[in-house]
Amino acid sequence: MFTVKVGEGGKKSCRSEPPQSCLAVIMQVRVVGSTAYVAQSAWIQSGTVEDNIRFGSPMDHDRYSSVLEACALKKDLELFAFGDQTEIGERGINLSGGQKQRIQLARALYQNSSIYLLDDPFSAVDAHTGSHIFKVSQKLHTLIFFVLANEWTLSSPLEV
Repeated sequence: MFTVKVGEGGKKSCRSEPPQSCLAVIMQVRVVGSTAYVAQSAWIQSGTVEDNIRFGSPMDHDRYSSVLEACALKKDLELFAFGDQTEIGERGINLSGGQKQRIQLARALYQNSSIYLLDDPFSAVDAHTGSHIFKVSQKLHTLIFFVLANEWTLSSPLEV
């Protein structure tokens, strides 16, 4: 179960302002199934690109390929010397903010959860890439919540 806040104040302002200054509706949502969360600030662990995406899950080549396509990572991997076996993180190559965000998103999508909570996942990617990710990720999953500019957006009807 998680709590959803919908209202005038943004996430940060409602944490720092008195409660009465943030007009909001609080809902509790009970989830049957699993959830995946993608934070606004990308988190990458030291290891290969593949390790960061699979995150301990068994390899499913078809799913892995679909996730790479959905997150617009295939072109990046072609440029890396060792493709998805390239080391990233503290001991590896430097990645752009957009690459980190797309790898983090790929990690969530690869987990095949029931519901995805994405906190402004497009803030670090250009408009074209963001549009591609939005369209293709809808084909992979039934329900994705996007938090964009402090608004909740459903990628599909609320039928879980």
